[in-house]
Amino acid sequence: MRVGIFAPLVNPYHTPDYITALAEGAEERGFHVLWLGEHVVLFDEYASHYPYANDDRIPIATDSGLLEPFAALGYLASATKRIRLGTAVCLVPQRNPVYTAKEVATLDYLSDGRIEFGVGVGWLAEEFGALQVPWARRGARTREYLEVIRRLWTEPVASYEGEFYTLPPCRQNPKPVQKPHPPINFGGESEAALKRVAEFGDGWHPFNCTPEDLAAGVARLEVLLVEHGRSRADIEVAVCPYNHPIDRDLMARYRDAGADQLTLMVATGSIRKLTAILDELAEDYVEPAKGL
Repeated sequence: MRVGIFAPLVNPYHTPDYITALAEGAEERGFHVLWLGEHVVLFDEYASHYPYANDDRIPIATDSGLLEPFAALGYLASATKRIRLGTAVCLVPQRNPVYTAKEVATLDYLSDGRIEFGVGVGWLAEEFGALQVPWARRGARTREYLEVIRRLWTEPVASYEGEFYTLPPCRQNPKPVQKPHPPINFGGESEAALKRVAEFGDGWHPFNCTPEDLAAGVARLEVLLVEHGRSRADIEVAVCPYNHPIDRDLMARYRDAGADQLTLMVATGSIRKLTAILDELAEDYVEPAKGL
């Protein structure tokens, strides 16, 4: 079992010195991957329901801001050599797919093949409105955009004709280092999310679920994978406990439920505290996980 880190990178956790210390410290201590989230804008008032909080509110100050993940990952790629770097998650349906393909391919090229492309359909309708992107049918839009992205990554001359996007024959280079392309990992716990994983995902990233929830999701995913001529071995499952206090027993229960990777959240206001927390997490989880 491997252990990764999810970092919100909101104020005060997004200074250049802080994020460099986070990435370098995680790499030095043997963490497998560093994940960054995405929100272009936040709102003081919104009607959308954040799915992982009892009060339906995202648990960060709306004036704190998140770093743009691809720019931040490029910055961190230059500060590291081994640790994998990923989005958790990139909000694919509210982005231009051709630009997204270019950004991910460039990151993979410059990082020598260390990028994980975590994707989601989004929960904040107001953010879609600010970007003038339709909220309705965002799942179908995501699927189509990912097909555009995959073709640009894998075909010398790519083209696409669909409901949401038309791509004339064109070339996009350089291609990603990883072949056939960087892993596409889906967030979400719904039936629709599991179907997306089974159809064309390389990983599943459930968030804030119990070991029992995870086991049920993996069992359902295995059925869906068979329907698409695939197997469980094709999928990396990375679970983030989020609101569930983590300990070694819970880590082992997640592994027994089907997790290949445990994702821990890190947020602390000083580099000194960050270093101490990374030391503690490495001792408590990174090393023990190697035996699971």
